[in-house]
Amino acid sequence: MTAIPSSAAPESAPPAGRRRGVLAAYVALTKPRVIELLLVTTIPAMFLAQRGIPSLWLVAVTLLGGAMSAGAANALNCVADSDIDAVMNRTKKRPLVRYEVPRRNALIFGIVLGLVSFAVLWLGANLLSAILATAALLFYVFVYTLVLKRRTSQNIVWGGAAGCMPVVVGWAAVTGKVEWPALVMFGVVFLWTPPHFWSLAMKYKDDYARAGVPMLPVVATTRQVSARILAYSWATVGCTLLLVPVTSWVYVAFAVLAGAAFLIVAQRMHAAVRNGRAYNPMKLFHLSNSYLALLFVAIAVDAAVGLPALV
Repeated sequence: MTAIPSSAAPESAPPAGRRRGVLAAYVALTKPRVIELLLVTTIPAMFLAQRGIPSLWLVAVTLLGGAMSAGAANALNCVADSDIDAVMNRTKKRPLVRYEVPRRNALIFGIVLGLVSFAVLWLGANLLSAILATAALLFYVFVYTLVLKRRTSQNIVWGGAAGCMPVVVGWAAVTGKVEWPALVMFGVVFLWTPPHFWSLAMKYKDDYARAGVPMLPVVATTRQVSARILAYSWATVGCTLLLVPVTSWVYVAFAVLAGAAFLIVAQRMHAAVRNGRAYNPMKLFHLSNSYLALLFVAIAVDAAVGLPALV
């Protein structure tokens, strides 16, 4: 097993800037803003699995267990990455870097939160959903964080699989099994992750270079990165259309229109890079967040309305 790296400074070092309260620091360890997007994909998956509106109790329990599992993974990620977080401007205010939470406490917190999340999902939903959520947690920590992140430029491609699991967990919570529409939604998030994260990494590539993390924008030319972003964007939109057999015109119309907007921005960025013009990768990053969220809202609305599928 890969050892968890040590912090970049001793825990007795003085805090940088104003300290948060203890509760706020532990909440920050879970990276709430990351969890929000994961949960946005869980609810629509449950609606589609139910072909309508599932039990509100089941939705609440699944969201709670899923949020706790994702929070545990993020807390353990903070422990493992505290050394590189300390040298990156984007992450230098995280709790372990500011010595707001002792590393040992953060490690225990992450482990306990993961165990509780398993119990919540098992008792509140079913064993399969608990196993899937825990598998995603373990994959994120031991495969992505401790193995892939510091060793390959394809880290986010394969490591991003953990972030795709909420849709499968949500589906399993409703049906007790995993069926092909859940795998398609998994594929959508999987293919969406590289253009989403690489556009962010283009802005912060100096941060990653300073930390010694081989994110693609650090080790490849800007033109190569934008070309891969465009390719994955096309693949993402194509994958969304695989849900046509289980959705109506409501979802399909939105998937086509929103997908076209997503592709236009990705294409414009690539064209700007190719022609040596100024570009803003954060435009695509922010659009990608809205695109995925609204796409899954369309899935939920389509399922709740209950119109007949197109196929």
